[in-house]
Amino acid sequence: MMTQPEKLISIAVLKAKAGKREALRQGLLTLIEPTRAEPGNLDYVLFELRDEPGTFYMREAFVSQAALTAHLETAYFQAFAQTIDDLLEEPLRLIFLDQVSS
Repeated sequence: MMTQPEKLISIAVLKAKAGKREALRQGLLTLIEPTRAEPGNLDYVLFELRDEPGTFYMREAFVSQAALTAHLETAYFQAFAQTIDDLLEEPLRLIFLDQVSS
């Protein structure tokens, strides 16, 4: 019997360069609606660290690795990716999680 592929849950950590907080925030916000409309997306929510303005956490869940790969290849994500070097203080960190409880 085939097991269902595990959904992929991750948190992306994005830290804005000095003076780039608003540009990063706006860039991330433009990704929300189109990403949520993707057939393989389960969750896509942006947070900002309360004690560290300019540090953003994007909570993401996709039905599979293929769905995440498709997301990364969309035109809107690629357009955002083109701006990332100018906006980020350090490389984006992607932390993968295994869900333990419901």
